[in-house]
Amino acid sequence: MTLEQLYALIGPDMKAVDSVIRARLYSEVVLVRQVAEYIISGGGKRMRPALVLLAAGAMDYKGTRHQEMAAVVEFIHTATLLHDDVVDESALRRGRDTANAMFGNAASVLVGDFLYSRAFQMMVEVDNMRVMSVLSDATNVIAEGEVLQLMNCHDADVDEARYLQVIRYKTAKLFEAAAQLGAILGGASAKFEDALSSYGMHLGTAFQLIDDVLDYSGFEGDTGKHLGDDLAEGKPTLPLIYVMQHGTPEQAACVRLAIEEGGRDDFPAVLEAIHASGALAHARTQAANEAEAARTSIACLGDSNYKEALLQLTLFAVERDH
Repeated sequence: MTLEQLYALIGPDMKAVDSVIRARLYSEVVLVRQVAEYIISGGGKRMRPALVLLAAGAMDYKGTRHQEMAAVVEFIHTATLLHDDVVDESALRRGRDTANAMFGNAASVLVGDFLYSRAFQMMVEVDNMRVMSVLSDATNVIAEGEVLQLMNCHDADVDEARYLQVIRYKTAKLFEAAAQLGAILGGASAKFEDALSSYGMHLGTAFQLIDDVLDYSGFEGDTGKHLGDDLAEGKPTLPLIYVMQHGTPEQAACVRLAIEEGGRDDFPAVLEAIHASGALAHARTQAANEAEAARTSIACLGDSNYKEALLQLTLFAVERDH
């Protein structure tokens, strides 16, 4: 099933979210508008805002606040992308030049700050302390995840547990917050709020694990970024960790050296070691386990088209090729 089919249920809401995003991107400072519009209009799966909408729908929410909160989540995500690409010195995202490549690092960082602060303005307008608590906590945890990832760079001794912690903080936390927001807006009981939070966390983890797989198995035309970017930055992702723990001594030594030194010189040898060791199959299995945990988390929800879409989203997360 394609994302377009999955999002058919929330099509009108997604259009409304786009309208909110366009309206709230406005700034009298021209460069702010240019950079923000460039990154927001660059495509992307919009999974996080979709989660807000689907979770709210599953709780039978009837208002429009979920559209505003979906836009807030997208602003927070976009701000992290702007900052990420500067930290990682990335040149390509979603098949286009990154904002920092187009406008420079300073503009990217500062517009990222604008998007964070705009998101917090919009949170306050909702006047719901639970909403503000969830989003402020999530934003803080995401920042911690960014720093954890930075600390792990070029460290070949990072194990699976340490790597999963980075994923939970850096990626899964905003998925978790998005689903939880939908539950809060829908007036969900603590049981259903916890169920949707857990669903978001496991879905986000599965999503990132597949991103790690695609960094060594996808096609640049599909993934929209350069293959081997993670290796070039010295990031010890799950496929690399698996080779070091389960590959031959020669394979493990090759990957260890590549992580410690960074760059792309060793990419062909590392790629061969990853495929020969079964590392990608292992990472896919871990992602499938997370997707199954996400499905189990919402078993308690009443049947609805929204619940069905949430279940289908877990399949898309692990079966996608981009």
